Amino acid sequence: MNGPPPLLSTSNRVEFSSKRHEQLFAFQNSNCPVPLKEVRDAAMADAKMLSVWAARARESRRTPAQRSATENSEGPNERMTHDLMSHNDVEELARELLSASETGRMVDAPPSERPGFDLNTAYEVETTLKQFREAAGHRAVGRKVGYANKAMWRVLKLETLVWAHMYEDTVHYAENNSATLSFPHPRSLKIEPEIIFGLKAPVTGESSDAAAALASSDWLALGFEIIDCPFPDWKLQPSDFVASFGLHAALVAGERIQVRPDLIATLIDELPRFKVRMSKSGEIVEEGSGRNSLKSPALCLAELGAAITRRFPSHPLSAGEIVSSGTLTAGHLTGKGDLWTADVEGIFLPALTLRLT
Repeated sequence: MNGPPPLLSTSNRVEFSSKRHEQLFAFQNSNCPVPLKEVRDAAMADAKMLSVWAARARESRRTPAQRSATENSEGPNERMTHDLMSHNDVEELARELLSASETGRMVDAPPSERPGFDLNTAYEVETTLKQFREAAGHRAVGRKVGYANKAMWRVLKLETLVWAHMYEDTVHYAENNSATLSFPHPRSLKIEPEIIFGLKAPVTGESSDAAAALASSDWLALGFEIIDCPFPDWKLQPSDFVASFGLHAALVAGERIQVRPDLIATLIDELPRFKVRMSKSGEIVEEGSGRNSLKSPALCLAELGAAITRRFPSHPLSAGEIVSSGTLTAGHLTGKGDLWTADVEGIFLPALTLRLT
């Protein structure tokens, strides 16, 4: 059969042994084009990502005559790798995805199916979306992460997690750990429990330095992120995620706990180990843990800071930003009338309740 295997929906759920828990959790929370047997394979080799930045730099230095000579000597499949999206193409795609977000319209095919679209282009689109939203009066207030699981990096040939901006009109704070939200144009909403950080200093240290990431944090809270996918059947690649607002629809933060210096050692111990229980209308739906967010939400924050610094060294993760650090369970379909509660144990964070109306 030509092409990759069919994409698999995030609703795929399987039972598997505890030592393969991270691979399984990642598979459940992805739209992965790789068969599950490869996720199960403990010996699956890490694939090194090609240096796209270097390829773009080489291409920019080529003269028109060199490009023409190469195109005449290449087949159509090889030639496609040089068909990078122009600035106008990026802007047009950003407008298309912004319109889809504002109206609730579905996008028939994800951008990853278009020639010239890759992860670098996706961040160009994301940056353009940020410019459009801020020009319309919606200030960016932080970042949300995706694919915060190294098992999926191997499967999807990623070097690190991915991210997109969140905005002041999509971030909400629960009153007394209870909130109500409504969505005018829902498509296929899902809800995810997450740990949220508020920053008081830039996060620019090593990706393995959880202590430094916590030292840059002013507060943390339990939260819910609502995500919404513009693509049919939740079939997408990481680049599509980045270019589509990270699928972000809303974030609700519960009571904020100050990250005092004397608490950092305790949090380093508790954040990987705490448990979270998701309930819908009083019935338990799933239990997760801090380990599901890159082994610890603090490590996820550190990884995000390092990844942003590498890609955008002049625009690091900065003081005042809010970070939603990745889901602690699978995402669950939700809609109007649902009442969700997240309870935690093993860390001092109160339960959080959200009703969709």
